[in-house]
Amino acid sequence: MDTDTDTDTATDTDTDTDTDTDMDTAMDTDTAMDTDMAMDTDTATDTAMDTAMDTDTAMDTDMAMDTAMDTAMDTDMDTDMAMDTDMAMDTDTATDTAMDTDTDMAMDTAMDTAAAWRDFAESFVRAGMVPPAEAELAAVEGAEGCAVLLLAPQQALTFSGKCRLTCLYGAVRVLGFAVAPHQPGQQLFSPLTHCALALEALPVPPPPAAELRRLRCGLRAAMRLRGVARQARLRVMARFSARCAVVLLEHLDTPATRFLLSLPQHLRLFEAQRSQQPGCTPEDAVLAAVGIVKCSPERGLLLSESMDLALEELVQACTVEDEGAPVIMVCGPKNVGKSTFNRYLINLLLNHLPCVEYLECDIGQTEFTPPGCVSLTNVTEPFLGPPFTHQRLPHKMVYYGQTSCEQDSERYFDVVKYVFSSYKKEAPLVINTMGWVKGEGLLLLTDMIRLLSPSHVVQMDVSDWRAMAPLTPESIRFAPGLYTKGQQQPKCKQMDASGAEDWKTSEGERDAAAPDYKLLYIHPEFPRAGVAGEARVHSSILRDLAILGYLGQLQPAGLGSVLPLHSLVPYQVPFNAVALGVIHTDVAPTNIMYAVNASWVGLCRIPDTVRSQSDGPVLLTQTPLCDCLGFGIVRGVDMERKLYYVLTPVAPEKLRLVNCMLLGSIAVPNCVFVSQHGIEGEIPYVTSEYNYSILGSGKLKKKHFKRREHTFPCDFT
Repeated sequence: MDTDTDTDTATDTDTDTDTDTDMDTAMDTDTAMDTDMAMDTDTATDTAMDTAMDTDTAMDTDMAMDTAMDTAMDTDMDTDMAMDTDMAMDTDTATDTAMDTDTDMAMDTAMDTAAAWRDFAESFVRAGMVPPAEAELAAVEGAEGCAVLLLAPQQALTFSGKCRLTCLYGAVRVLGFAVAPHQPGQQLFSPLTHCALALEALPVPPPPAAELRRLRCGLRAAMRLRGVARQARLRVMARFSARCAVVLLEHLDTPATRFLLSLPQHLRLFEAQRSQQPGCTPEDAVLAAVGIVKCSPERGLLLSESMDLALEELVQACTVEDEGAPVIMVCGPKNVGKSTFNRYLINLLLNHLPCVEYLECDIGQTEFTPPGCVSLTNVTEPFLGPPFTHQRLPHKMVYYGQTSCEQDSERYFDVVKYVFSSYKKEAPLVINTMGWVKGEGLLLLTDMIRLLSPSHVVQMDVSDWRAMAPLTPESIRFAPGLYTKGQQQPKCKQMDASGAEDWKTSEGERDAAAPDYKLLYIHPEFPRAGVAGEARVHSSILRDLAILGYLGQLQPAGLGSVLPLHSLVPYQVPFNAVALGVIHTDVAPTNIMYAVNASWVGLCRIPDTVRSQSDGPVLLTQTPLCDCLGFGIVRGVDMERKLYYVLTPVAPEKLRLVNCMLLGSIAVPNCVFVSQHGIEGEIPYVTSEYNYSILGSGKLKKKHFKRREHTFPCDFT
């Protein structure tokens, strides 16, 4: 195509007869323009508006582009129709760097004209004059295990599966975190046990024309580098616009997920149930090759209006320069979405801040550690998946040893106080609390609010507040706690008109002494919100997944296959090198070795030096308040050599600090014993002939061997 006959024909005020005829075809027949008439500027504008607003001729899947815009786009995407033989592209050559100056100018002019037409047409959609068309996905296959996906402005893809995401152009949002081209690739985990993740193209202002041309060339080069075929690249560029987003999706395989998927119980953890309806598109096949499956948007995160408003206010409070960092406490009953809200909030804050502190006080459903822990974690990277995909070592952690604190809430309160003392108030703090909000649980929550002194309290509950009354600062001021006392209401004597005495609270005293925090209400609107027993997956299964995710760190990073845990070499720990304690119950010293064998233990450090008069085990008489450095499985006890055999992913430099092992009620998941590959014959530690009359065995029998199976509906499309 010559430079003087490029795509300016779409807007030229003095076009020839053939171009006028083409423009008349796109216009409504009532216009009846004379083909020899020279269109002035107003006539050209009216023609463009008629072209954009006529849904029968100009509103297609390419966002209401007319024939002139398609011709301009063809200049860039099809060399047979829009480029002279002097500038024909060779698939095997780097055409973007070999084109001569005239050809480059013609191509850029054509693309600029096409982009201008597209923006002009989309302006009618944004103004509400034309309903938006349902855009289909543009996904093309690249090298093995990767694909390129283009999302139109504000288009979203809800999916199940796992993949690695790298943004090539524009920006996308995943669970609140914005991913741009300058950022490293992000690992996305969307299993069936949690709400599905969604990729959403963020509305970003279009770059200047020169910068857009450079980014466009870089996008084409990036697709060639990832092995995207020429025809596939042309399909992507045909849908390209200045406001779109283009991402690279790659197959993801981590040691933790490899270990989880090797167990039969969790083999289909990331596999969606395909719909029986025919109609699988080529784009669906491309996404499936990466490891993800498109699912219904209802499976994704549903943000209510109250949640949107609360998130906006909290982000504003954390990003404004002010004295002191905000402390945000999130509370509410079970199954209202507290953990999901915390993930979304922290990911949003990481768009503006280098780090966020996270205090985990929910010992039953922990975020970064196995269950039974109170921990303080410095979060510097987004976490785009459930807890079992991002197990990590917190800055401060105490192993409480149980999933509920009802039996020993005083020790729980002391543990929270101990961990919170490590908070330096240099970054915003998000506090997660338990779903126990009735009876003594509400009294304990009142104590927690007084102890932690939050600047914001986020209360999540269903609309009728049937689980708990609003936690206003006034109610917390006077309400009694489990271990703290509420203030008595000060009264002053007043005389009413009849002369009778009336006792009323002094307004000045109430305002001065009331707790200073902002209460934000959130009413979740997802299905089954706040209904006990209606969670997607039972909490015990989620706790097992967290432990398995932690044990997955034992798998070598560069090895494609899975090593059974019984094939790994454990550490040998002398009896007199560590103290041994049982947290949740009393065990006779003669039976403690039976209790610790094949058990989940916290590897801790107590301030006192461990001393033993003999080579026998050192037993603690009471549970210490100490730091936990990690966890392990005692896979054997050698009574002759006086050794514990401990399997743990804790680094050796940390293990040198360990001088205490604490045994709690958290048990090793059953699948570790019975479902690993390579076990033949009799399985160690597993028997069906056990005397359940032994003290302490009844609860284990009910919890682990007669567990009710929980199913959940899936509506994948």
